[in-house]
Amino acid sequence: MSGPLAGIRVLELGQLIAAPFAARLMAEFGAEVIKVESPEGGDPLRKWRKLHEGTSLWWYLQSRNKKSIAVDLKAPDGAAIVKALAASADVVIENFRPGGLEKLGLGWADLSALNPNLVMVRISGYGQTGPYRDRPGFGAIGEAMGGIRYTTGEPDGAPARVGVSIGDTLASLHGVIGALMALLRVKMGQGTGQVIDVSLVESVFNVMESLVPEYDLLGHVRTRSGGALPGITPSNTYPTRDGGYVVIAGNSDPIFRRLMGAIGRPDLAEDPRFRSNDGRSAEAALLDGAISDWSRGRTIEEALATLDAADVPAGRIYSVADIVDDPHYAARDMILDTELPGGTHVRMPGIVPKLSETPGAVRWPGPALGAHTDAVLADLGYDPAAIRRLRDAGAVR
Repeated sequence: MSGPLAGIRVLELGQLIAAPFAARLMAEFGAEVIKVESPEGGDPLRKWRKLHEGTSLWWYLQSRNKKSIAVDLKAPDGAAIVKALAASADVVIENFRPGGLEKLGLGWADLSALNPNLVMVRISGYGQTGPYRDRPGFGAIGEAMGGIRYTTGEPDGAPARVGVSIGDTLASLHGVIGALMALLRVKMGQGTGQVIDVSLVESVFNVMESLVPEYDLLGHVRTRSGGALPGITPSNTYPTRDGGYVVIAGNSDPIFRRLMGAIGRPDLAEDPRFRSNDGRSAEAALLDGAISDWSRGRTIEEALATLDAADVPAGRIYSVADIVDDPHYAARDMILDTELPGGTHVRMPGIVPKLSETPGAVRWPGPALGAHTDAVLADLGYDPAAIRRLRDAGAVR
């Protein structure tokens, strides 16, 4: 292993999205991630969305660089394996419902007693405390209760989904941030391990900008606004002659003046009402109308060429087809060729962020269920006969 997290062992006791995505990020930067799966089918993500020869393409991405061991956590021998791994791990990442691991004898009190320096990331719908802690929670519910769905969609339509599992992803990122902060404290000798309590709802709520003070002081309830950015003007999605759309962000004072010059409206650039954002926002409909009148007369390419020449931030709305064919994505190594079992090649997303000295890497795609069981158990000191007995008993696969 190489990367900034080389030498860090992560034990993943999670499935589907939030905990596994957090572990994937750490694996991409060199951590040894041992993913514990049920012997009965493994992580359900293996069968989610689009499949290739019976396995989800999402699985190959989500579990790249991980080692898979198939262990029955309900079997005493299986729980003993997890405890042995936790004793040598730096981080445990889990997304059981609160109390679920405790029922198996694998909660924080159990594992930290074996390893006082252990960092445990616990991702759940509502957190480990509070009146809602025992409720089931998925990313969609976190998005709903965290505030983002109320603000997503057209003003006259129903609240909309962002398009990806953003609630889970935000929880993953908060989990990794918390794990790294806690690891730094341990490695610097400033204390022992601790619990990182991550709520799906709170992870979404944490990115909701000035939602609360706007309501508290002004009584303003931010709601759906389509492609516009209310209160920051002009910033919207504008139609083009060829039936497409261009996103234009002309919302700083000098950019606004350049934008008005580019669309042939210097009169608006010179209007004293529009010298600052508050004045422009009061007349957002007027300004959006002027920009739309201009964009409707041009193709996407023509509009972008004009705006680029004027140094105005603008862009087309990319589909995945646009992304994989874009030269900038390619130049940044954001589209990587990956070989799947059987020799099929498929393009997958590259690594984020880009580290200049210790970059992340993709070493292998998501493994077969239990592909590393024998090797991991051997590393723990189990001999072949003991492993065979565990397999015969159904404790491992």
